Amino acid sequence: MESKPRLSFWQIWNMCFGFLGIQFGFALQNANVSRIFQTLGADMEQVPGLWIAAPLTGLLVQPVVGYFSDRTWTRLGRRRPYFLAGAILATLALFAMPNSPTLWIAAGMLWILDASINISMEPFRAFVGDQLPSSQRAGGYAMQSFFIGAGAIVASLLPWLLARAGVANTAAPGEVPDTVRYAFYFGGAVLFAAIGWTVLRTREYPPEALARFDGAQPPPVRGAGGGLQAPAVAALPWLLAGLALAALIAARGWDRMLYVLAGMSIAYGALLLVARVLPAGGMLPTILSDLRAMPLAMRRLAVVQFFSWFALFAMWIYTTAAVAGVHFGSDDPTSVAYNEGANWVGVLFAAYNGFAALAAIAIPWMARALGLRGAHLLNLWLGAAGLLSFLLVRDPQWLLLPMLGVGFAWASILSLPYAMLSDSLPAAKMGVYMGIFNFFIVIPQLVAASLLGFLLKSLFGGRPLWALALGGASLALAGLCVLRVPRPPAMEAKA
Repeated sequence: MESKPRLSFWQIWNMCFGFLGIQFGFALQNANVSRIFQTLGADMEQVPGLWIAAPLTGLLVQPVVGYFSDRTWTRLGRRRPYFLAGAILATLALFAMPNSPTLWIAAGMLWILDASINISMEPFRAFVGDQLPSSQRAGGYAMQSFFIGAGAIVASLLPWLLARAGVANTAAPGEVPDTVRYAFYFGGAVLFAAIGWTVLRTREYPPEALARFDGAQPPPVRGAGGGLQAPAVAALPWLLAGLALAALIAARGWDRMLYVLAGMSIAYGALLLVARVLPAGGMLPTILSDLRAMPLAMRRLAVVQFFSWFALFAMWIYTTAAVAGVHFGSDDPTSVAYNEGANWVGVLFAAYNGFAALAAIAIPWMARALGLRGAHLLNLWLGAAGLLSFLLVRDPQWLLLPMLGVGFAWASILSLPYAMLSDSLPAAKMGVYMGIFNFFIVIPQLVAASLLGFLLKSLFGGRPLWALALGGASLALAGLCVLRVPRPPAMEAKA
């Protein structure tokens, strides 16, 4: 077996540069979509449901793209055709979304935008695993985090900067302000240019070369499944649990968003049954059997990811409403105070992404000093402290300080779990397993979108500030779960 060659700094730079554009699109989405929905007439209770489009598209798109990209080889390579296709679609969606005339069209555009970004993003995760030897992967994922932070700084700040430049920051009822529209136009151009740079400036190993490298087929990990299709009876508990929850929601008159949880359970049970009748080796049976055969490290990292992304989604959904209502004193999307608060949330999001870019530089050093697990634990707890401190801080200027902790957590979430994971995965299935790993990013977002509104209304009087506190508690729990993750095989070999 050959050793995979080490890449130079600039080679890693070029292969990760596309993430600058991907995060430009995501940052515009995260900082402004709730604002767009409320501008077009959505009540605060409706906003989480409208956000369901984002994680649901990831749940559907990423494993499918991963499955097909593992089996693709064209003149552009293995992953790069998906980079380019996603970039074209995402650029068009960014141009269109701020011009949505109605709420339902804006919700549909969010589906298209998120699906398009996911088409590009999923192969980027596998791309690092394909191209880099084990010793460089933590640095490669940290480089991605750097570009994510750098892109999101500018993208999150754009509406605020445009307002400072004299662009109109308010509009007639039902119309998106010019600051948001122009930010989306600029973001579309940046996304396409950045991903285009990676497509043009990188090369890929063909499948036969990947198969020759060390670690192409890591040894089985104790605790992994056998990769076999689930027996038909395995679907029964999921179907019954979903039906029972749906009946309970109807009987108690609970929030209709909870039906999403019931639907997820029923859908998984139904997919297990469908996979039983499809030919073995097809896309759905393969994805589900690989899901059941996850290595132990991946299973335990999935729990860490669940609580981490639950917290992030709570922050993305509710920060605008929390800051505008508590710190700027307005819940009216047409008011000057609300839009000033919404712009300040863009500044806060830019701040945590800026801190994340700096943290990405420090993370390889932290990983060497504390180990991958210790570094991730510390960073998640810094993020937990940041979100919990929103309960105490009342001066909006001082909210910049909690963003330091959130930035370290964000950079760590985007890099260290993938560094811990990639050494446990076979090269031939890097794409599909990275797509499956995304389940544990999008499922907690679906849970957050369906459950948070119910919890806030039932326990916290509908106050969105408490969603950020729940996010802080979730990050703290994610940190504890890191301790259960086994050390990567490469690290064990060096110990």
